[in-house]
Amino acid sequence: MRETHRTRLLAYLKRYKSITSLEAIRDLGNTRLAASIHTLRGENYNILSSDIKVPTRWGTTTTITKYLYNENK
Repeated sequence: MRETHRTRLLAYLKRYKSITSLEAIRDLGNTRLAASIHTLRGENYNILSSDIKVPTRWGTTTTITKYLYNENK
């Protein structure tokens, strides 16, 4: 089977259970995480979104999305 953003992302989610955009860029080279998640959801994978606040390097906070994989549909 050919390895794609989709297959790498699915393997990552099965192993680690969650991913953020920074992790996707750093670990998978995927700069379009939301589009990849949309594709997987369209294939009936159960992926939830959770907005979380994280600190910035300037001492403020920002909100990012963490995607959570639930193997039990």
